[in-house]
Amino acid sequence: MNTDDRRTWDSVWPAPAKLNLFLHVVGRRADGYHLLQTVFRFVGHGDGLRFAPRGDGRVTLARSLPGVPPENDLVVRAARRLQIETGCREGVEISNEKRLPMGGGLGGGSSDAATVLLALNHLWQTGVSRRRLREIGLELGADVPVFLFGENAFGEGVGEALRPVNLPPAWYVVLEPPVRVQTTLIFGDPGLVRDTPPISASAWRPGFGRNDLQAVAVRRFPEIARHLAWLARFGEARMTGSGACVFAEFAEESAAREVLGRLPADMRGWVATGLDRHPLCALGENR
Repeated sequence: MNTDDRRTWDSVWPAPAKLNLFLHVVGRRADGYHLLQTVFRFVGHGDGLRFAPRGDGRVTLARSLPGVPPENDLVVRAARRLQIETGCREGVEISNEKRLPMGGGLGGGSSDAATVLLALNHLWQTGVSRRRLREIGLELGADVPVFLFGENAFGEGVGEALRPVNLPPAWYVVLEPPVRVQTTLIFGDPGLVRDTPPISASAWRPGFGRNDLQAVAVRRFPEIARHLAWLARFGEARMTGSGACVFAEFAEESAAREVLGRLPADMRGWVATGLDRHPLCALGENR
């Protein structure tokens, strides 16, 4: 039995952030969804979820997120979707120690939803395979499957076609501009580049590519531009996802922390190590 299998109702369940090391828009499907290529990297900073059993079958939140009705919260939707999938009659109260900003491009809501599926599949003993959990996750959002895949990955399609990728050790400085970016706003911008030539997964190397969404986000949100410009003084700075968060990579923790120590008082940021795998990668079956 691995350590993940020994997690209980008393455990804190991690929901890590992801960074998009590059993100290209390579086309568009007939249904309007954009076709992407990206590399997802998990980092050692994220939300923490707790679960308390309920005997009445209800799914509730200990505290709602500001501006998000409980029925729209991805953690509630994930738990209810697992109930429907399995016929489980157990209920749960979910507490979310929220550290990742909403609209930040770090995959916070998607990561939370994936952790809910993994945790409750284990705690309720519903026995759903990891492969099926990924299919359920895709119904909830395009970024959910990678957190269930469990490994850093080269992603294609709308982000759901995943191949594992080995990444070198690295540390990241991540800045959180004080804006909340709506993904639909960025993807709907007429100036978005939608025809970047695709590459093969084997051709990708660290440092390759760019974030095609960055130019639109910078134009629409001056705070993103300001944070990128400050961070670029110390290394190559990029935006993750559709924004708003930006990051730079460093080989050593000391270098990353030195940069963070120079952060202006009106900026918010943190340092995290790049992970080899999702913290719950070993949990349960991975068929």
